[in-house]
Formats: sequence, C-alpha cells, structure tokens
Amino acid sequence: MPDLTTPIRPLAAMVLTLAIGGWQAQQMRAAAAARAAGTLAAAAPMAQGRAAHTATSLGNGRVLVAGGFTGQEDTLAGAELYDSWSRRFTPAARMATPRQSHTATTLADGKVLLAGGYDARGTSLASAEIFDPSAGTFAATGTMRSARAGQVAVRLADGRVLLAGGVGPGWTFLASAELYDPSTGTFTATGAMGVPRESHAAARLADGRVLVAGGHRGRRTDVELYTSQEIYDPSVGGFAPAGDMTVRRHKHDAILLADGRVLISGGTDERDFAGRYASAEIFDPRTGRARRIADMRVPRYKHQGTSVRLPDGRVLLAGGADRAEIFDPGTESFQLVEGEARMAGQFSATAPLANGGVVITGGYGEHQGPQAAAWLYGP
Repeated sequence: MPDLTTPIRPLAAMVLTLAIGGWQAQQMRAAAAARAAGTLAAAAPMAQGRAAHTATSLGNGRVLVAGGFTGQEDTLAGAELYDSWSRRFTPAARMATPRQSHTATTLADGKVLLAGGYDARGTSLASAEIFDPSAGTFAATGTMRSARAGQVAVRLADGRVLLAGGVGPGWTFLASAELYDPSTGTFTATGAMGVPRESHAAARLADGRVLVAGGHRGRRTDVELYTSQEIYDPSVGGFAPAGDMTVRRHKHDAILLADGRVLISGGTDERDFAGRYASAEIFDPRTGRARRIADMRVPRYKHQGTSVRLPDGRVLLAGGADRAEIFDPGTESFQLVEGEARMAGQFSATAPLANGGVVITGGYGEHQGPQAAAWLYGP
C-alpha cells in the first residue's frame, strides 16, 4: 500500500496543477460568456394582459404596444406606450379598430402602419390604420385588397410595405400579396406566392428582396407544413422559389444578419407544443441554400417577429420560450441570457431600445393566459 504521507512527485503535482488551472480557466470562460450574453429582468407591467399583439420602437425612447387578445371572451386590448426613460407603460390613444394577430410596420416617416388581424369575433380584417407618434393618434388608412390575419409585412427599400399570405374569411389560406403605398395611403395587388402560407416568417434581404420562409396551410388533421421558401423581387413585382429549409417549419422566426445571411429559428411540427424545435438554420442568399447550425439552448415557437438584432450584430431571441438567448453569428452558437425572470413565451412582442436593450411584452404560456408582464434585456 502506498505511503500517503510522502510528497506528491513533481510530475504528478504538475499534472494536478494543470488540471485545476484548466478547470478554472473553463469556469472563467463560461462566466465571461454568461456576462457577454447580458441579463434579463422583470419590468413594470402593462395595463392589461395581451398576446398576439405588436411592439414597435418609435425612435424617441418610446415603444408602441398595440392590440392583442386579453384572455377575456370577445375582448381585445387597446394600445399603450412604453417610456424607456421612466420604464413605465402609459395609456395611448384609442385604436381605430381593435385587432390581434395583425402586423405593425414602421414607415419611412416614423409613423406606424397597423394592418389586418382578427376582430373580437375572430373575423379577418381588411382595415388598416396609421399611428402618428408626433400627434399620438390613430387614424384609418386605405383598405387592404384582401382581409387577412397572421400575414407577414415587410417595408421595402422604396418605402412601400409588402403584405403576404395569412388567413382570410372562413379560414381560407392566402397565397396573395399586396403593397401599401404611404404616399397615397392605398393598397394594390402584387404577384402571389407559389403556395398559401400562414405562420410563415419573412426578412428583407440586403439587396432589397424579401425572403418568405415556411409556414403552413390547412387546419388540424389537414395541416400541410412547408420546407419551401420564396423570394419577392420588388423590381418585377413577383415571387420566385428559393432553396428549401432543412426541415418543415411553421410558427418560427427569421431575421437578417449583419453579413446578409438570414437566421431561421425554432418553430414546430404538426404536434404544436409537443413538437417544438430547438433547431436553427442559416439561409445564404448568395448560394440560395440553407444549412443546419447548432441547436438553440431551448426549443421555442410562436415567436414570429420577436428576434432582435443588437447593435454589435448578435441576435437576441426572446420569444417562444420562458428563457432568452443570444445568437453569435461569428461562432454560430447560442448562449442563454442570465437572470431570474421567466417570460410567458408564446405570441409575445419585442422592441429594441436606444441603449442597446430590448423590451419584451406579454404573451402566454407556461400554463398561463395572456400576461401584462414585461421584461427588460440589458447587454
């Protein structure tokens, strides 16, 4: 039996020292990565719970939070404003038409176009309205060519807004698309997509075209999910097929990266909550192909429009789950955001703030209905 009182041989001591040093270095790197990912903290709540609403930065330290459903039967939420200086929500003017599952798009002049969605009875809307931050008021604008809810909306380089797909009256799934022209306040038809899409995602590419990814048509047992993607070209006013995603996705998100690629994250299959994805992929417009990357730290779905590109080029994914995480395009890796706050998750809405932070509002999930809660991400 060895004599445990004898000194450790120099070589063994060196190995032990290196092992301890390596472990400490690993812990220090992990701690530094956690700090770099930022923190999440609870904020002052909104006036009422809401989900399937929108949150839009107004460029003056304020955020417009509009619409959504409240969890009460036949009740839709109105609008309120978040002030990043006081960190409080205050009531906004009355919306022209209460709506949920609509789109909100910042126009070139700083006004916000709110279009479509469902009314309190679940009927798709053709109406649209403009919020004017300087006056603090909503006013009706032109009527869409098709009533639609759950569509995508993307501002084009020339200031017009592309609206595509969604659900029309009687649960019809739409392939049609239209353009809103702020100079005339009118909608006009443009070329249709190759297939009807709902729960799809979209991102404007660096060259001004628009990528539309995935989605589905049909309901329940008749639902059909897509791997397919299309690109809208404003110069020709039509869509053309793009390379497929690596997996069928709906209820996912897509966001343009600083280098021109597109991050596509999460979503689900036909099983909804039970089929949530942690997977992610990157579409490269230069090659027209998508490729799988490392998985996210948590699965997330029903988070369309909640990903935010931060000033340093990283991306905050703050919807579709109770935890937020950061995507680093350089390493193509994900890191959980620190903090004790747990978010509602599905159908929340986010908006970037001038200080590099992000406000996250409402949503439902984690066995809870639409929440009035809000959270602040700090880099």
